[in-house]
Amino acid sequence: MSSLSLKPLSFSTYTSLNPKRNLQPHCKSHYQTERGHQFDVGDTFFRSESATARDLGVLSAALYRKTAGSLRVLDAMCGCGIRSLRYLAEAEADFVVANDANVDYREVILGNLSSVSSSSRWEVNHLPATRLLAECYVRKDYFDLIDVDSFGSGSSYLRVALDAVKLGGLLYITSTDGLSSGGHRPQQSLAAYGAYVQPLPYCNEIGLRMLIGGAVREASVLGYHVVPLFSYYSYHGPVFRVLLQVKRGKSPSSRYYSFISYCNQCGNSQAFSWNELGEISCPCSTNVSRSLMVSGPLWTGPLHNARHLTEMMSLAERWGWLGDAEGKNLEKLLKLMIDESDPKLPVGYLNADEIASRGKLNLPPLSAIMNSLHEEGYAVSRSHIASSAIKTDCPMVECVRIVKQLQQPAGMSSCH
Repeated sequence: MSSLSLKPLSFSTYTSLNPKRNLQPHCKSHYQTERGHQFDVGDTFFRSESATARDLGVLSAALYRKTAGSLRVLDAMCGCGIRSLRYLAEAEADFVVANDANVDYREVILGNLSSVSSSSRWEVNHLPATRLLAECYVRKDYFDLIDVDSFGSGSSYLRVALDAVKLGGLLYITSTDGLSSGGHRPQQSLAAYGAYVQPLPYCNEIGLRMLIGGAVREASVLGYHVVPLFSYYSYHGPVFRVLLQVKRGKSPSSRYYSFISYCNQCGNSQAFSWNELGEISCPCSTNVSRSLMVSGPLWTGPLHNARHLTEMMSLAERWGWLGDAEGKNLEKLLKLMIDESDPKLPVGYLNADEIASRGKLNLPPLSAIMNSLHEEGYAVSRSHIASSAIKTDCPMVECVRIVKQLQQPAGMSSCH
């Protein structure tokens, strides 16, 4: 398939349309280094904290290329071009379209991409992302990987991105809308993602599930379905990033696109399907209206694909990414995500502070709690989203009981 045949916006065209702007953009050079690549960020918006999200995207892109035999990438909001640079240099993309609506970034992007590859493997454009994606669809110019690192909800890009990605290809989407995921703007989350979200104690996991749910809804309209390969939360921003594989045909089941309830009285969470909406309840109370908070519809299935993450880990090791201090953080993250992929683990997580508050006790180390939960037959893992939380299929009430038993002197039991 040929590369995108959009005519790049020239400075002469831009300045003729914008006579009040300087004839030549003036950006001071500010050099950064990431994974051995030196690049200029100029006056662009750049976050060094997002390097991990870029690591995850590049690893997945490289795995895709190995399987598919080729890789064409559209970086819809490229900023200084560091993602595009890394897709070219590390994932060995055959072609990359680096797009940023701000034409003042052009010289910085061109300089960065020129440092790793000849211009035959890349192209720079300055169009609004929605227009670029729509034109790709009209031209039937589909991409193996579309990376949309947007600001805010990002929901307005889902439909056009799904239109422009190859079937079987990858869609790397973003949200920074922490207010909606926190349940503080339910009307906004309803408008953006079709989900009415209320405040829940695991709001940052809800942010990921809200984003996936929005993509599930849009894909279904087009006759496709999406499968999350990994879901990544980072506190700076906050930033929610999800890598989806787009597949032909609607999902055979709606079981993972459903509703989540949280009981304020006992702390228990449950998932309810559409046909169970009239039966939502909690064993601890018959007063549903006062005790339960219900949000949805959201994605309630697995956040990650364990096999894909394991392959990412192996590739990162082969590339020598796991040896230094930076690599230890990536290795820890991937291991946590693999643990979170256990299909027995339900939606949400239990915060240590909430366990302590409900049990009126001081908590032992989380590792001790996890060992006891395993001994009781429950599935359990740490959460990559919250360092002081655990994911488990153990109800909150049972968890509190088990923790209380841990604090009793040896030989004593709470059962008589």
